[in-house]
Amino acid sequence: MDAVIRKTVHAADGEQLSLYTVTPQNESFGASGVVILHGAGAGDKERHLPFAEDFAAHGHPAVALDFSGHGESTGELVNLSLRRRRDQAAAVIDEVFGTERPLVLVGFSMSGQTVADLVDLYGKRVTAIVLCAPGIYGKDAWDVPFGAGFTEMIRRPGSWCASQALDTYARFDGRALLVVPEQDAVIPEGVTELLRTALATHADFSELRLAGASHQLGIWLADQSRARSDIISTLLLPRCSAQVLETGLQSTGFPADLLST
Repeated sequence: MDAVIRKTVHAADGEQLSLYTVTPQNESFGASGVVILHGAGAGDKERHLPFAEDFAAHGHPAVALDFSGHGESTGELVNLSLRRRRDQAAAVIDEVFGTERPLVLVGFSMSGQTVADLVDLYGKRVTAIVLCAPGIYGKDAWDVPFGAGFTEMIRRPGSWCASQALDTYARFDGRALLVVPEQDAVIPEGVTELLRTALATHADFSELRLAGASHQLGIWLADQSRARSDIISTLLLPRCSAQVLETGLQSTGFPADLLST
């Protein structure tokens, strides 16, 4: 399916945010708007353009943005915060997808927290989430600029246990896909286990483990077209229909009785 790719700039939160919009020539019936959110550090929208194109190939319009201080957006990374990430993503969503279209949120690394913040904001409008090597953070870090002691706060042992994201994900009852790399030297296993438990509470939940992948899933997936396709296909199926795939992508999940609402 052909798609139209546009690079635009959107004014939000006092910044000029660079984004890609990928629009299918023919949308699927009831198509969702897919929002792809990069992680921290050197994360940017460029690595996620192939993923956005894949969603469009399935008939779903997609957007990938650079948060301020990243990629081609204005601003300094030290002035960014978790709250500002939420606000910037919301401004782009409202501009690109309006107020009615259902949403699929895809978050990498730090955006595991941002997806939760957006679920709190948009509620039932979010029908599905994909969390790729996700991180979550304590409530006391949410407003702290990254250059003002944020790193020290999040490195306190167990600080993530107080994240509001856990309550949000435990309430979420849409489709949820947790994507975990084979080796992750950044996200503690305790974080992943808490997220796994929270997502299994009410969501239609699946977990995929990517053989041979490390924490930088955005970079890895950019060159793995089969893996991207398998992630999207798994997301679009009910959890009980997910299967072990042949590209090193392994599907695991919780028993059905843990997924009932």
